[in-house]
Amino acid sequence: MISIKVPTVGESITEVTLLKWTKPEGAWVDRDEVIAELESEKATFEVNAEQAGTLHHKAKEGDSILIGAILADINETATKPAGEAPKPAPVAAPSTPTPPTAPMSNAPVTSVPNNVKTTPVAAAIIADKQVDTNQIKASGYAGKITKVDVLDALNNPGKIQFAGQDLFSRNVRPEKMSNLRKTISRRLVEAKNTTAMLTTFNEVDMTGIMQIRKQYKDKFKEAHGVNLGFMSFFAKACSIALTEWPTVNAFIDGDQLLYHDYADISIAVSTPRGLTVPVIRNVESLSMAGIEKKVIELAGKARDSKLTAEELTGGTFTITNGGVFGSLMSTPIINIPQSAILGMHKIQDRPMAVNGEVKILPMMYLALSYDHRIIDGRESVGFLVRVKELLENPALLLIAKDPVASLLEL
Repeated sequence: MISIKVPTVGESITEVTLLKWTKPEGAWVDRDEVIAELESEKATFEVNAEQAGTLHHKAKEGDSILIGAILADINETATKPAGEAPKPAPVAAPSTPTPPTAPMSNAPVTSVPNNVKTTPVAAAIIADKQVDTNQIKASGYAGKITKVDVLDALNNPGKIQFAGQDLFSRNVRPEKMSNLRKTISRRLVEAKNTTAMLTTFNEVDMTGIMQIRKQYKDKFKEAHGVNLGFMSFFAKACSIALTEWPTVNAFIDGDQLLYHDYADISIAVSTPRGLTVPVIRNVESLSMAGIEKKVIELAGKARDSKLTAEELTGGTFTITNGGVFGSLMSTPIINIPQSAILGMHKIQDRPMAVNGEVKILPMMYLALSYDHRIIDGRESVGFLVRVKELLENPALLLIAKDPVASLLEL
């Protein structure tokens, strides 16, 4: 019998949480096969089988386990099964009881959106009965919609039920905080209590960027294999502004200021387990396509819980996009030890005065939260105005100067 112990994942980390077993109790595992996913306060990681054999769990999903403790045993003397058991046949959607046939939304739903997680049976019922998934309260693991959730929604149109509860429930459910949520909580409180945080606002006309995306999105996708999103424009604009306002890219370290002559920009990514902030290294040296590829890579790893501790540390500045959730304005909290964070928001058509005329323009509010101990008002406002200028004149992102002024050596 071989014992699989929880590996060391960082000097300051003493325990981890068992997120899930990827192999069931008593199952045969091959050497180096992934058997479990663990979560520390900084990242998630996989545990592999050190030998082939039958797996025996020593902890339950959700348990907190000390570093060095036994996670599982593997009986390497066991005989490998001759073949896998046949997979159960798919379960058809139940025909009884028959839920109400009237759909819960005027717009018919023929399939489940990609961003909605369901069980196979729940997905079949949703498609068959044309249920609006926005009207379903998910009770499954990590926000997954189950068969019971769909049937409850159909049997109680217009009445919202909390996860697994009857109507008029007064139930209170205790749930242990994950290590990631504990870390988020601690860092946010620390940022509020240890920095002199202030927020300044501006707004940017997104017409130029939206025209570029519309004109070049197909060619960009064909040439680089990724979509041309907004984040590359914002990251590139911030990297230029950071070279011109270096204090925004600096840290306080005791009685010293640490200035960074590079832009490692963190991007806030929301996942079912909480907020993670992976880092894009040397944004100032990347192309637009390079930035977009890194955004997709890091966001995908974040949602699949595959980020490493290295990918989550070392950023010098952060960008967060609340606009994807519909936020019109917010005051983001600094990602310590950084000194500033830029908040993007929803693009919304608004009437604007342009040369004495009222025009409807796609506008976005920008918010820059900063540590007033190191960044003065002039620097914070100057940085944000520069970002606005670069975004409203995307050609400036190429050389950070007006092309005509450069031609005239002005």
